[in-house]
Amino acid sequence: MSNTMIIGVTGASASGKSLLSHTIVEELGSDQVAIISEDSYYKGFENIPLEERIKINYDHPDSLEHTLLCEHLRNLLNGDSVEVPIYDYAKYERKKETRTVGSHKIIVLEGILLFVVPELRELMDVRIFMDTSLDICLTRRIQRDVVERGRTIDSVLHDYQTTVRPMYMQFIEPCKRHADIIVPRGGMNRIAIEMIKAKMRESLS
Repeated sequence: MSNTMIIGVTGASASGKSLLSHTIVEELGSDQVAIISEDSYYKGFENIPLEERIKINYDHPDSLEHTLLCEHLRNLLNGDSVEVPIYDYAKYERKKETRTVGSHKIIVLEGILLFVVPELRELMDVRIFMDTSLDICLTRRIQRDVVERGRTIDSVLHDYQTTVRPMYMQFIEPCKRHADIIVPRGGMNRIAIEMIKAKMRESLS
């Protein structure tokens, strides 16, 4: 096994996981650190019509190929490179292209359902939970999905009411107990950022 460290960052949709992860990696400025998003491992539903794909509950663990994610993380821990899928949010499908990840000392893994799967939790050296108000998460989700993912406000609100919030209460919030660090106030919590960066620098040195 290599000395690769895996840091898991989870929390509600739009809780600041990606912001925290990218801020830390950018400020560290090391090419030995890579980010992998759990979203990349949404199952491929290309054989299903788009109107049916839209109806799938993407906030349920069954929508993700966690087995493949675990396999890729184990490969990375063994020092091998992997081809990470790229997900198309507008079309609800995986793209044909992939992204090569490998030869990194630290992997920052971010996603909403990471702590639900015991096999994933066991691969993480540090587990971080973003504890952000759901009202703030909803506002951010509307802004993000409309601007970046080609969604309508009505569709975002419908998803939030029917799947996002219920799945958060059922799967994500209970996983807070598995966290080593709980980060309040979103992805720009400077105290949390500096603490996590210090731990990562220790691993890189």
